Amino acid sequence: MTGGLISLILFVVVIFIAVMFILSFVPVGLWISALAAGVKIGIFTLIGMRLRKVKPKRVVEPLIKARKAGIDVTTNQLESHYLAGGNVDRVIDALIAAQRADINLTFERCAAIDLAGRDVLEAVQMSVNPKVIETPFIAGVAMNGIEVKAKARITVRANIDRLVGGAGEETIVARVGEGIVSTIGSSKHHTVVLENPDLISKTVLEKGLDSGTAFEILSIDIADVDIGKNIGADLQTEQAVADKNIAQAKAEERRAMAVAEEQEMKARVQEMHAKVVESESRVPLAFAKALEEGRITVSEYYELKNIEADTKMRDSINKMTDPTKYNEEE
Repeated sequence: MTGGLISLILFVVVIFIAVMFILSFVPVGLWISALAAGVKIGIFTLIGMRLRKVKPKRVVEPLIKARKAGIDVTTNQLESHYLAGGNVDRVIDALIAAQRADINLTFERCAAIDLAGRDVLEAVQMSVNPKVIETPFIAGVAMNGIEVKAKARITVRANIDRLVGGAGEETIVARVGEGIVSTIGSSKHHTVVLENPDLISKTVLEKGLDSGTAFEILSIDIADVDIGKNIGADLQTEQAVADKNIAQAKAEERRAMAVAEEQEMKARVQEMHAKVVESESRVPLAFAKALEEGRITVSEYYELKNIEADTKMRDSINKMTDPTKYNEEE
């Protein structure tokens, strides 16, 4: 093999590698597709997207879709939205849907909604086809103490102007629940709510609950109404049980105080008895001292002893003849 042939082969290989590198870096196929769709975009613009780390396909295909739908957007707008972290394809779909529904929506507004984290295409679709939000059973207590449970269906439509910074579905459900509880609580009797469930809808709608939210409430329909517990009776029962426990505790306290006082009185009786015994023990000493000092005679002393013995004998006879009295005295 001659040296000229080898050089030719190497040249062809280098050319082939260079062409493959250019084709991989420069999206020629995407450029041809854009030209075929009537979208004028320069090859150097696509190369610049590569250098700015923008995937040309994510920008060119939505641009083709927008131009075919008659929406005037530029490459710079789509590229800047992509670099900001937005979903370019969804924004273009939302703009097309808004145009078909005759909704005035600009690219800047649509991009802001998308960057705010909301599904802009779903918002546009909800503006055309309202969404129904169903609440769980919400319980309220009427003035007569009966619990009433109500479930509502809220028909809402997305408000494009308030999508950025507006409250979501959770706020709508919470506000409607608050309105239901307030309406039931202001009813004098639970039968009023059962007979006129639309009273809840009218009262709640009059409060303008969609203020500051990303939705517009079209209607609130009460889907189901049910009777719950008799809260008033339960509260009265619990209060009665609490009062009974308090009364029992006070009675036990009084009983304990009475028992303590009884024990104290018994202790006092024993104390007084001890004092009597102590006093009685001093009588013989007093007699002995009186005899010694000559204040009484021996005959007088024995006379007192005879009287004492006679008294004890009479007591014994009385006890034998009247055992009832004896038992009472015991």
